[in-house]
Amino acid sequence: MERGTSRIPGFYKMSIEERRRIIKELIKLTDDDIRTLNSGLDISIADRMIENVIGLTQLPLGIAVNFRINGKDYLIPMAIEEPSVVAAASHAAKLALPEGFKAESTESIMRGQIQVIDVPNLNEAIKKIEENKALLISKSNEFIKELVSLGGGVRNLSTKIIGPPDDKMLIVEFFIDCKDAMGANTVDTVLEGIAPEIEKLTNGRVLLRILSNLSTERMVKASVIYKKEVIGGENVVNDIIRAYKFALYDPYRAATHNKGIMNGIIAVALATANDTRAIEAGAHAYASLSGRYMPLSRWYKNENGDLVGELKLPLAVGIVGGAIRTHPIAKLCLKILNVKSARELGEVMCAVGLAQNFAALRALATEGIQRGHMELHARNIAITAGAYGDMIDKVVEILVKERNFSISRAKEIINSLKK
Repeated sequence: MERGTSRIPGFYKMSIEERRRIIKELIKLTDDDIRTLNSGLDISIADRMIENVIGLTQLPLGIAVNFRINGKDYLIPMAIEEPSVVAAASHAAKLALPEGFKAESTESIMRGQIQVIDVPNLNEAIKKIEENKALLISKSNEFIKELVSLGGGVRNLSTKIIGPPDDKMLIVEFFIDCKDAMGANTVDTVLEGIAPEIEKLTNGRVLLRILSNLSTERMVKASVIYKKEVIGGENVVNDIIRAYKFALYDPYRAATHNKGIMNGIIAVALATANDTRAIEAGAHAYASLSGRYMPLSRWYKNENGDLVGELKLPLAVGIVGGAIRTHPIAKLCLKILNVKSARELGEVMCAVGLAQNFAALRALATEGIQRGHMELHARNIAITAGAYGDMIDKVVEILVKERNFSISRAKEIINSLKK
């Protein structure tokens, strides 16, 4: 098996030790890396990450296989508690081979907003800011010299007036290239530093100085083509498109449609210690920009009758800074991913979200979501009912065979196995 491949046949059938051995060989992990997988986050580090620490919580960490994005193969760490997500993403990625996914992204521009109130003359204030635009950008970059030295920094600024006639306020927005960081701390540093200059120019009072998580200048797009003969034929293609149109026409369905997309994206974000709340907020706000909540993805047929999927959303993620610097599992997951920039990480996450969306739509349009999901969920039911060790597999086998996934039935099976 070659280094750099994402194809690991039978990976899901292997023991944990076998999976670790293969990943170790493919990624060239060290013995310390493998020990990190066992130990995870140290409580002493956790105590310095947040306040009032009393312990740790853990999520299963799996590897999605078969992903090829822009011609490069990826093994993708995903941290999630929900069964079927990793398996579904891996299978969807396999069906897209050999071409895989295409992805692209814009620069890592974040928007920072300064709220100015009690401005005596809004038009005059805007005029002064425009006249001093170059100077404000220059002074702003003084607060982030290290980022500027790396090629980032403040790129532009703009102004807008919001609010009703009796409560107007001025918003000054700074656009900052954060390079490989998510950028929240960077943006807030700039805004705090430049706020006094804004007050002098506007004769107003600065209230809020904060980044926006609706990062529409930091967009990622992924696309994929599924050959009709690979996914079940023309009828399956048509039904997947009809299933997508349900979300297109109805915001109640769109919410669940987008949740499925975020299953994949957030699982990678958790594995790499990125800000899941910021990602979710940006995605769902973007889905509502038209004035009605819409699906983030789009599905249609091409001239050959094959299924085409596209996903576009703002993704502010980083590979440096924040918890990424301190969380050992996050650092290891980035090593496994082998991404070289925040933009590449965003492209990977977007492709995973699109794969997850396809898997859900195909399941819904064919066999129904419950079959595959509940077969995997049976393991959780067995454990909840009290099964342990090898007994878990035996209970799962019976539950699946009977198509009965109740805890009470699982308990009956456990009692019969103990006798």
